Amino acid sequence: MQIYQVGGAVRDKLLGLEVQDHDWVVVGPTPEEMLARGYRQVGKDFPVFLHPESHEEYALARTERKTGPGYKGFAFHAAPDVTLEDDLIRRDLTINAIAMDAHGNIIDPFHGREDLDNGILRHVSPAFAEDPLRVLRVTRFYARFAPMGFRIAAETVELMRQMVDNGEVDALVPERVWQETQRALGEQRPRAFFEALRDCGALARIFPELATLFGVPQRADHHPEIDTGLHTLMVLDQACEISPEPRVRFAALLYDLGKGNTPKAEWPSHKGHEARSLPLVKQLCQRLRSPRDYRDLALLVAKYHGLCHRAAELRPTTLLDTLQGLDAFRRPERFEEFLLACAADYRGRSGYQGRDYPQAEIFRRARDAALAVDAAALAQQGLKGEALAERLRQQRCQAIKRALAE
Repeated sequence: MQIYQVGGAVRDKLLGLEVQDHDWVVVGPTPEEMLARGYRQVGKDFPVFLHPESHEEYALARTERKTGPGYKGFAFHAAPDVTLEDDLIRRDLTINAIAMDAHGNIIDPFHGREDLDNGILRHVSPAFAEDPLRVLRVTRFYARFAPMGFRIAAETVELMRQMVDNGEVDALVPERVWQETQRALGEQRPRAFFEALRDCGALARIFPELATLFGVPQRADHHPEIDTGLHTLMVLDQACEISPEPRVRFAALLYDLGKGNTPKAEWPSHKGHEARSLPLVKQLCQRLRSPRDYRDLALLVAKYHGLCHRAAELRPTTLLDTLQGLDAFRRPERFEEFLLACAADYRGRSGYQGRDYPQAEIFRRARDAALAVDAAALAQQGLKGEALAERLRQQRCQAIKRALAE
């Protein structure tokens, strides 16, 4: 029975990064022998066991064979005669196909350490093309390691293009697409995830609403970068600068989808794009089955970001209507996330990075002033129903007007 540490734990250790998860491969024993040693079996598709003390996962060395389309179409074989190299060759990237034994010796049959040193994300073998999920995994790793100078090997990008052309990525199920997307949004450079997907052609298949933004022009006086797709990536960059929250980054990515539907005759103007964005955001979120809190924030940013940018021009009544539409009084945390996404939009333009966004403070002052109006005191005056609602609205508008005049 030989035990090796494998995968991300070895990779990150060699990179000098903090190791988050420990993955282990066991060569030699049968499942019965693992159980006899006190391990508890948890794997259904192939034998995975929990260590009796650390409760970390230990997987028997295994091979796999493609049996059908998609990432589920595999048959696994685990037996005492499966070698460590047999197990490593089925992995996605060379940098994830490195093992370490109990004495710290490195086993690296596919030159992953060399690719680590050179900053290259390279597939291990042609079997990479059998699993469409690996397209998303590689692009997610790129989002993580691009800030360290990593790039995707040209031959790997070409293989990913072939997988897209062959329809392999069409077999991806929404849950896995969302899982990888959500994780990518939490990486250091989420922009790289979407750029790499576009480079191999997968963006148009997985995120068609985003793909259509590229090549759509905007007014140069408002957007010096002109291209809407480029602007979207710049907004995502700014969202990453000001917030680690994936919800904010997701909203910053989707808020402008309606510009992809603007008739060409109206270019570079995009009047009414906010309203056109809403069904596209709903469509994308429904298809990916994204969590409701992600969808709701993205919809609010898509609908109200234009009003937020014009905060200094808005009447107190419009400010109040917008605050109510945002449910800002009952959902203060989401309101703050909305303001962050709007600030990212404002800054996501050539020459605007890092600028102040005073519109957010205007909305905060308006919200605080409106909240200070005592609804309970009005009710004690005998006001009820519509009369109470109208008086509360009047006093909140007056409070907002006074607060912004100070």
